[in-house]
Amino acid sequence: MAQLVAQNGLTATYSYAGRVASPRAQPLQHRVGGFGGVDGLVAYLGQHNITHVIDATHPFAAQMSWNAYQACTRCNVPLLALTRPPWQAQEGDVWTHVPDIEGAVHALEGPPQNIMLALGRLHMNAFAAQPQHRYVLRLVDAPQEPPALPNHHVVVARGPFDVAGDTALFQEHAIQRVVCKNAGGQGAEAKIHAARALGLPITLIDRPNLPPRPEVATPEEVIRWVQAHPATERGV
Repeated sequence: MAQLVAQNGLTATYSYAGRVASPRAQPLQHRVGGFGGVDGLVAYLGQHNITHVIDATHPFAAQMSWNAYQACTRCNVPLLALTRPPWQAQEGDVWTHVPDIEGAVHALEGPPQNIMLALGRLHMNAFAAQPQHRYVLRLVDAPQEPPALPNHHVVVARGPFDVAGDTALFQEHAIQRVVCKNAGGQGAEAKIHAARALGLPITLIDRPNLPPRPEVATPEEVIRWVQAHPATERGV
């Protein structure tokens, strides 16, 4: 998205959440961190003469999406979401759908298993409530403090991943179940294909409730939307 925006000569700021130590460089000016809630984002939109907002956050970053929706509504700034289409089960898939992290933890009750916990670092310690399992954790950055899981193995890697690599990873650690969010898109889809190829069940966390706003699935659609909603007197 950032590359296409830059190629089209649009003035834009790329906002990072600040969750990883070394985010990928982008061909746009950028900022890092939160805005200070809805009021802070309202102030930012006004101070920087923002004319369009593209919500390209992770599908599970619900709080940021709601903040953007409320701020844009108050400022009368057009808002568009660039959303990854959710993954869909295919014939033969064994998916257990849960509504949230708590549901995923509860779903792991039972005998010990080797679990691929593909959730990032924010929620991993919640699974200490199911200490009987051996967890394989794939993280972008090495954890600053050891995870609270008594039996775990950390793999430090940054996506996108490929099916062959994820298949090999699952086989190396004798994975018996995958736990992940329905993030959708292609960047993290390899684990879904690998689990399917190996016949592994998946505990899949469904997406949270998101605000009502127009959505598109490709960066090209974003550019067309921006062009169809020209800037007002606020400037670009």
